[in-house]
Amino acid sequence: MGVDGHKATYTVTCVCQRQMVKTATVPAEPARFAESLSRWFPGAILSSAYEAGFSGFVLHRARTTAGITHLVVHPASVAVAANDRVNTDRRDSQRLAIDLAAGRLRGIAVPTEAEELARLLPRTRAQIVEHRATITRQIKAKLHQCGLIPPASRRLMSSRYLREITTWPLPPELCASLTLFADQWRFATRQLLELRRLLRAQATAQAALATVYRSAPGIGEGVARTFATALGDMTRLTNERGLCSSTGLTPRAYASGAAMRRGPISRPGASRLRHVLVETAWRALPRDPALQEIVDRMAAPRGKQRAMVAMARRLIGRIRACFRHGTRYAVGPAGSASVHRWLAPESAWKPGAPVRPQGKGNKCAEALYRD
Repeated sequence: MGVDGHKATYTVTCVCQRQMVKTATVPAEPARFAESLSRWFPGAILSSAYEAGFSGFVLHRARTTAGITHLVVHPASVAVAANDRVNTDRRDSQRLAIDLAAGRLRGIAVPTEAEELARLLPRTRAQIVEHRATITRQIKAKLHQCGLIPPASRRLMSSRYLREITTWPLPPELCASLTLFADQWRFATRQLLELRRLLRAQATAQAALATVYRSAPGIGEGVARTFATALGDMTRLTNERGLCSSTGLTPRAYASGAAMRRGPISRPGASRLRHVLVETAWRALPRDPALQEIVDRMAAPRGKQRAMVAMARRLIGRIRACFRHGTRYAVGPAGSASVHRWLAPESAWKPGAPVRPQGKGNKCAEALYRD
């Protein structure tokens, strides 16, 4: 079965032995959907798939509880012909059913209900931060409009700045407008303080994850919670290539004959996570000379922006290696024995000798020593 979900309805296409046997549109209620399946195909072995979207994983958990093999797939992983210009719910569900029957679909990692709930706090914080930034721009726009601040003003918004604005001789209309926006800004600030308390309590419950993420340069408590709730300890990923693919930082490749061209990144996964990874890479540069050296070398032929995306891949690979080896992030040159002593047995380490990853084919540990 291929399922194309919307707020009000599910469009379902059922395929058996390469034949389409059922197409229907049912209410978007998992319990009623399960009753319809038992009525349509009594005693049948069922498997289904739908694209990840706004509806989360409620349908997936309901189908799994009912004993149905179910996949949640990334929308970009579903192949569509270049000349296929027709896009309807029925065609989408039919395409999912055919690809599922042929074994061409790969499911994404579905978080548990507890993991999904834990992600709500850092995501809510990001939304409120964006909302407060919008309010700040609205306040400054009105001040610019009335000529009360110079165009080149870069002063940050704060409670002290808002109190100072109230002392200015302002027209009644402007004063009323600014007062309303100031109240919204203060309310958002109080919400952020409450979220900080909740995130710290959440980090205390996951102290091991927080310790490793906070040890990396450029990662504060807010970013650490974003990584911890979205990636965990990354043990579900078999290698670093899977990590970069799941975060959407793998470059696209176009090859024809002897020609090989790299395109933009693939962008699956959460866009917010990629944004935070790249921003963290920028903040990590002044704190880790080894990363700064690598970026300078990569930026010369490719440009600073591409170099920072590559550095984001490098940084998250190093953090994954820390989880695999049970240690904190080590800042400094890769060949420094005093920094990376934990990678080698105690008997094999000598002062001044470079330490290399132990074991063959350890791609994650080798990520610490590239370049």
